[in-house]
Amino acid sequence: MDIPFNKPFVAGRELYNIAQAVVRGQLAGDGYFTRRCHGWLQEKLGCTKALLTHSCTAAIEMASILADIGPGDEVIVPSFTFVSTANAFVLRGGVPVFIDIRPDTLNMDETLVEQAVTRRTKAVVPVHYAGVPCEMNTICDVARRHGLLVIEDAAQALLSQYEGKYLGTLGTFGCLSFHETKNIISGEGGALLVNDERFVKRAEIIREKGTDRAQFFRGEVDKYTWVDIGSSYLPSELVSAFLFAQMENAERIVAKRRFLFDLYYNALRPLQDRGCARLPYLGKGMAGNGHIFYLITASLEERTRLIGRLKERGILAVFHYVPLHSSPAGRKYGRVSSTMRVTEETSERLVRLPLYFDMGEKDVQRVAHEVMAFYGLA
Repeated sequence: MDIPFNKPFVAGRELYNIAQAVVRGQLAGDGYFTRRCHGWLQEKLGCTKALLTHSCTAAIEMASILADIGPGDEVIVPSFTFVSTANAFVLRGGVPVFIDIRPDTLNMDETLVEQAVTRRTKAVVPVHYAGVPCEMNTICDVARRHGLLVIEDAAQALLSQYEGKYLGTLGTFGCLSFHETKNIISGEGGALLVNDERFVKRAEIIREKGTDRAQFFRGEVDKYTWVDIGSSYLPSELVSAFLFAQMENAERIVAKRRFLFDLYYNALRPLQDRGCARLPYLGKGMAGNGHIFYLITASLEERTRLIGRLKERGILAVFHYVPLHSSPAGRKYGRVSSTMRVTEETSERLVRLPLYFDMGEKDVQRVAHEVMAFYGLA
């Protein structure tokens, strides 16, 4: 493809940092660069504790353990999300309770959360789709009144803000992704943000295979041993070395993506003005991070033709999630709490356009021109 959907990139000292990690003689996790990444996340975002993981999936799995999810416990989630959002809880015997999304932000419909609460509900998991914030005030208020934990799936949302606060820091836990498709990347990688001091000690133990190794290295115990359930959730120091160089350039990376997002929006706005297609939405008090630029077409047939037209011209555009509630595993392990009209319609009509750090202004103009031509507006 002349213009791929995504392209991994180097923003600064990534390769130098990897060499330095080798020279320092520690390639296993929790070395110098992992500590630098923890420090950056805690200082920049203002979370109580940040712990790097080998994926956002791992971070959500840790949150599921910390929430003491057990057989039959329910967790309220949107159906329009990646499988890890639900699977992490199913692994613990939990039941994902699916609710519909809003037609504007494509996020969990906060007005449906309370009616999904039962005596078995343990947590609610808002997913900030495309880096656009969920209505966290309403969600957190419902959670407080019902004694629920809030686990933010902020995989796509690093440096997005809701009312001046960074996403991932508003719930009990926040889960980030540094997969190569995200804004800030390390190939694979993630982080668990712990925003409640009560969970910090156990989070460290779970991440270290159920041992109190972190306390041992701080001199708090004279030896470390197996004290709880856990697994190997640490990333390699090579991953952390690459990631820290990206973090040093995070503001510049996000600024570039917002610039490209705005170029798309301004070029394609006539489609929305004429009722041809819908564009992304950001409400009052919300600051996105330019993670995804999408269109919502009039029908599945129209989307299929648009993707095919762009592919013929060397441009890779893609659709997104198949709703979890309609998947084989979703039907087996979860249940539905509301109508899923918006989720089902959005899943069939949404198309994501190319957007990556190395993309140039002319690339965006070319994609936008081809989209406008498809609609007869070029």
